[in-house]
Amino acid sequence: MALPEPPPPAYDAVVLAGGRSSRLGGVPKAELVLGENSLLEITLDAAAGAREIAVAGPDRLESMLLRHGDNCVRVREDPPFAGPAAAVGAALTVLDQRSAARGRPAPEWILVLACDMPGVARAVPALVAEAARDPRDSLMAVDARGKAQPLAALYRSAELRRCVAARPEGLENLSMFSLLARVQWREVAVPAGSTADVDTWEDAGRWGISPGNRTA
Repeated sequence: MALPEPPPPAYDAVVLAGGRSSRLGGVPKAELVLGENSLLEITLDAAAGAREIAVAGPDRLESMLLRHGDNCVRVREDPPFAGPAAAVGAALTVLDQRSAARGRPAPEWILVLACDMPGVARAVPALVAEAARDPRDSLMAVDARGKAQPLAALYRSAELRRCVAARPEGLENLSMFSLLARVQWREVAVPAGSTADVDTWEDAGRWGISPGNRTA
């Protein structure tokens, strides 16, 4: 008789949506539209299992957060455009404050997603299932080519907090792999294409996104 699947772990989520989009001519990736939804909305749907979600990005994104209820909040790294590590640090602070305000401990896991991976909803279940199966290490999505994606990952929250606290000089312009230098993580194979990102208009075209496909 097969053993029942272990229950999924509780987690908060950080969604990164505040980059410069320099290779897209400054057009915000979060506002690009695929089908009927923006890339930000697609990413928020992928993170729907999270207890709390912090979206790191500009205030113009506020309207896209409304349909996700009061568990979704916008934050901004200081200074703006200081990079993904700084955005994660700012989001962690706000998530911890929200857990404290609700009178409950922060969950043991933090899902981190960039908003420029249209297929990432197919990667998240693999990460969550692996965390349920073996919760010892942080988990990073790895595609079929062996490329690890630190912005499609499920981190042990205590480890991520330690990494942020170990940088009293700040996180400005620090890469994610530099931030994670002391994190013990293991690879999780995810479905093909699920972590493919949109960095250029050529990338966008592969998904059927054109310069005109963006929110107003």
